[in-house]
Amino acid sequence: MKKLKTTISLLVVSIGLISSVVQAKVTSSEASLIGTELTPIGAEVAGNKAGTIPKWTGGLNSKNTTKSKDSGRPDNPFPDEKPVFTITNENVEQYKANLSEGQLAMFKKYADYKMPVYKTKRTGAYPESLYETIKTNATTAELVDGGNGLKNFSITVPFPIPKNGSEVVWNHLTRYRGGSAKRYLTTIPVQKDGSFTAVKMNDQLVWPDFLVSGRDADKDDNVLFYYLQVLTAPARLTGTALLLHETLDQVKEPRRAWVYNAGQRRVRRAPNVAYDSPGAGTDGLRASDNYDMYNGSPDRYNWKLVGKKEMYIPYNSYKLLDTTAKYTDIVQQGHLNPEFLRYELHRVWQVEGTLKDKARHIYAKRTFFIDEDSWGVSVTDQYDGRGKLWKLAEGYNIQYYDVNTAWLAAEALYDLNSGRYLVTGLSNEEPKYMNWDVKAKRKDFSTSALRRIGR
Repeated sequence: MKKLKTTISLLVVSIGLISSVVQAKVTSSEASLIGTELTPIGAEVAGNKAGTIPKWTGGLNSKNTTKSKDSGRPDNPFPDEKPVFTITNENVEQYKANLSEGQLAMFKKYADYKMPVYKTKRTGAYPESLYETIKTNATTAELVDGGNGLKNFSITVPFPIPKNGSEVVWNHLTRYRGGSAKRYLTTIPVQKDGSFTAVKMNDQLVWPDFLVSGRDADKDDNVLFYYLQVLTAPARLTGTALLLHETLDQVKEPRRAWVYNAGQRRVRRAPNVAYDSPGAGTDGLRASDNYDMYNGSPDRYNWKLVGKKEMYIPYNSYKLLDTTAKYTDIVQQGHLNPEFLRYELHRVWQVEGTLKDKARHIYAKRTFFIDEDSWGVSVTDQYDGRGKLWKLAEGYNIQYYDVNTAWLAAEALYDLNSGRYLVTGLSNEEPKYMNWDVKAKRKDFSTSALRRIGR
């Protein structure tokens, strides 16, 4: 046991020193740590020395929880818990070592900003059926095209024991999100004075392996997932739709994208729906690759793996699903209402993305803090071309324990210059939220289907 723990320590130290894209699959000895000293998806099983991060014991899953009344909107498993302490402007210096630059900037900008910190719960879990797949990926998956694509990879988490920044980013891009799901969401661009007009939509995300007809090898060998988004409000945007076939190697084959414009009643190819093009219905606040905290091709950045650290991140944010709350209760001037938020101390992977020479993007640098128990980006600091901190993004993760899936309940993107922000994913006022039982077919993600949906 002591030898295994020493091996993990050496791995983490060596990982922190690697910054370039080095292709080196893990050895069978390293892979043997998965499911023993490491969780089935690669997190450290043990808690921290201080006892403030507990041991992972399987997470919240369908076997050890009571099924929710609405499986799409899980019941809060910790309804009576209170914060252990709250970080405010008065005591933030005491906790700054466990906060990002963007989080610290929020305290400087807003006198009333606070972070309620709760007891850490390691709730993350995937379906057991995927654990053997992930362990196999550890010894077979490889980066291709300078880190911009994958091969010898199946379904999710290609690099449970990552050795460079690109591998950690790919774990986020490929993390499990239910296989096949449909969501009914609200996106809210919030003005400096706190006013807003809600934009409603539904979207659908399906992996080829979860299609009713299964993977079509001839057509889908380079497809990671299919994505369909339809805007339903306000009236001026109703019917606008977006279809994506997300490719595994977007340098070899760029993301396939089409939009349906309700006004023109036409389907058009949309090659610009990527990188820093503005997201629809976001009032210019979000770049396309900000959605889901980060998406798309990683080819415009050099990714440096800084290492792991302990950090206060949004976690178990079940209060954001409270159907008795109105959007006006949650959305406040400057930032979300802290009464609906929950922060916990967790271990995260820190990855810095620096824009490559001659590459173009509104963000010259991005720093990701990625939760070890879900592989989801939890916090992002984003910098402009002058190297100045510009935007903070936070992902309000929960465990959808009925379906063994860790995913966002909402995400926020704060513009630290203008005082505006964007919150995406709220569903409190929506009669429906998540549908995990979507029986999708390949033809549902065709341009013909997009045209029909737009009408």
